Amino acid sequence: MPQSCRPMSSPATSRLDRPPRKVLLGTVISGHELFSLPLDRRFDRMDELAGEIADRAAEGHPGRRLDLVVLPEFFMARPDDSLERQAVSLGEVQPRVAACARRHGCYLVVPLILREEAAAVRFSNAAMLVDREGRLAGIYRKAHPVAPQGSDTLEGGITPGRDFPVFECDFGRLGIQICFDLLYDDGWQALAARGAEIVALPSANPAAIRPALHALRHQYYIVSATPRDRAAVYSPVGAIEAEANRVGVLVHEIDLSYAILHWEAVLEEGEALRRKFGDRVGFHYYRTEDGGIFWSNDPATTIGRMIASLGLVESDANVERIRLLQEKARGGPPA
Repeated sequence: MPQSCRPMSSPATSRLDRPPRKVLLGTVISGHELFSLPLDRRFDRMDELAGEIADRAAEGHPGRRLDLVVLPEFFMARPDDSLERQAVSLGEVQPRVAACARRHGCYLVVPLILREEAAAVRFSNAAMLVDREGRLAGIYRKAHPVAPQGSDTLEGGITPGRDFPVFECDFGRLGIQICFDLLYDDGWQALAARGAEIVALPSANPAAIRPALHALRHQYYIVSATPRDRAAVYSPVGAIEAEANRVGVLVHEIDLSYAILHWEAVLEEGEALRRKFGDRVGFHYYRTEDGGIFWSNDPATTIGRMIASLGLVESDANVERIRLLQEKARGGPPA
């Protein structure tokens, strides 16, 4: 098994106690006209979108390198009704994708209808991950292709994938899911068990409820790319942290060394931390949810130390503490 596909072990240092780990993400709403373009124009469109993301990242985050760009499902394919003619080989697309990744110095997730290099003709709905140097870091093959009601054929003849790899990138651990995978829990659970910190979600579907649910349940970031209506970054508290709603690009920075806190009077909805640490702390507090996500902007002070200075622990640890108090007072768990 390639190194990039092995399950990743948990870091020796907890997320709360690691220095800030900023990740600069880019995603897109491509527009449906993409799917009528021939392959050479899709290469051009990839370059245009990645270039626009890189320009916006440089403008909004000077001095920061762009880390990850995600493109929508079916991005690299030929316009046709036949899977045989739609499909592309890895050799056809890898040089141009690699050149794009090298040009912008970022990891690039590019979905494609892939003609597999095997004796028997086989096609996958896949997403290739290319690193900053243009090297192929791995491929995820959609495990749950859809079959329309009344049909027993999966996406025109696609073979479902078998594995849920997590890829070790220099910014963190990345998993990939594709569109209809949203309706099945196995991949999302497997990625969490293997230590994924971000999940790229190339999709034809702009739905928000299921991505938010998976992000909340498994406490990782999800970044979606679509042809229409919504591309978004979902945070581990199950909220849309940033989104685009029209054709174009979205650039957003996250921090993988975060803390999740529920309401406490001493927290003052985050203002107690801001008063104490100023711009050295950042957060999104959602008053309607009575909680939020917090991170450090100071390499010398972790978010764990910051929240501990208020006598606080992260939400999950506090929920477990209270559960034990409840069981002690009750004389055991609920019937």
